[in-house]
Parts: sequence; structure tokens; C-alpha cells
Amino acid sequence: MRKKVVVGNWKMNKTFEEAHLFIQKITSVCSVDKIHCRTLIAPSFPLLSPMLSWAQGSSLEIGVQNIHDEEKGAFTGEVSALLVRGMGARFTLIGHSERRRLFQEGNAWIHKKVKRALAVGLEPILCFGETLEERESDQTKDVLQRQLLEALEGLHEEEVSKVLLAYEPVWAIGTGKTATASIAEEAHQFCRSVLEKKWGQKISHRLPILYGGSVTKDNAKTFREKEDIDGVLLGGASLEEGSFVDIINQFNE
Repeated sequence: MRKKVVVGNWKMNKTFEEAHLFIQKITSVCSVDKIHCRTLIAPSFPLLSPMLSWAQGSSLEIGVQNIHDEEKGAFTGEVSALLVRGMGARFTLIGHSERRRLFQEGNAWIHKKVKRALAVGLEPILCFGETLEERESDQTKDVLQRQLLEALEGLHEEEVSKVLLAYEPVWAIGTGKTATASIAEEAHQFCRSVLEKKWGQKISHRLPILYGGSVTKDNAKTFREKEDIDGVLLGGASLEEGSFVDIINQFNE
């Protein structure tokens, strides 16, 4: 049975003081004996070290929002997977819609990042999803299949089993629009069929697939109730401890 997962992506938000106060409040809730779902937070890079320290003794897993695909080199402003893994990061987001849109990250580059993360022992959270234009022109399945297969190209079964997937329809990111639980479930089921065809039933049943896109404490339960939705990737809802805890509790049932 796949374990439920709640991921908070803080994006470019929170000061040092705000993050410290948030973690102080959240760790009292996320004690190891209380939380059965996985609870992850990806802060901005400068907060990684203190967040790892503040989260000690809790069930919180701390990771990063992005990595570079090269081991090291002359890449001003970038961060290596080896560095953040050595500091204690557990996971990294890869291919978030904002990275694709704002920084022109394509499937080939995302594929390299997935391989780099796996090489150093970081869990890749591979984000993928269609735009509104692609959905309205009935291209959703083609887009999802292409993004999945190109990002995971050449990986063998053991490597793929270490990846966590996050379906985030671009038209529902930061827009206030949300895919219904039924729309998300249909997309997740299709993705499992793609995985099964390529890597077999064992992988397709094992890999958690999260939904991300304007999830709130008020609609989270509708996603929790769907069999093929294994958790959520949160943006704004992860910035306020009350809503974050509420959603964790819903997926912890």
C-alpha cells in the first residue's frame, strides 16, 4: 500500500525568522509517533541548513526546490545536488511548472536532473502537467506521456522506483483554478498506465503520484479520498501553519 505524502513548496517565500517560527509550531504536531503520512518541506536554498537543524527529532523531511544537472562547475547562481545531499537534504523538486515556464527547462534537461539526483541519493520529485491550451486542444494525455517518458528515459526499474511523481496541471498553479479530484484521478490513472506499459505493473502500483494545483484545506479531502491520488504538492497552502497542519491531518487519517 502506498504511503500518503504531503509536500510543501515554499518557493521564494519566508525570511529566516518566519521559517524558524513556522518550524517551531509545526514540529510539535509532526512528532514521529503521531504522523503516518510523509511530510516534506522544500524551502529556498539559504534556509536549508537551519531547517534541517530545526526539524531534528520530528518526522519532517527537508529538501530543495531545484538542482543543477552537472556535478560541479562554472554555473553562477546554481546549486549542486552533491552539495545539498551532503548537507542532509532528502529530496529535490525537479521540473516544476515555474521552472519549465520561467527558466525554459525542457524534458531533456529535466531528465539530466533526475539522473543527477538519483546518482547522489536525492529522491527526485518529478513534476509534470499540461497547460490550459494543451488541455483545451485535447493534448493532455500526449503531453503527460511525453513528459514522463522523456524525463525517465533510460532508467531501469530500480531507479524509477526511487522517483516520486507530482501531477500539476499548469492551468491550476497559482491561478485559483483547481482540477477536480475526478480530473486529477483520471490523469493519475493514465500516468499509471504509461508506467505499467514501460516498466511493468509492479512499478506502476508502487510509485506515489501527488496532485499539485491550488490545493487548500477546504478541498484537500476530496483528493485524499481518491485511490490513485497519494498526496499533494502544496504551494500557498504550505506557507501558513494552520492550513498546512489541517491538510497533513487529513492525509494522516
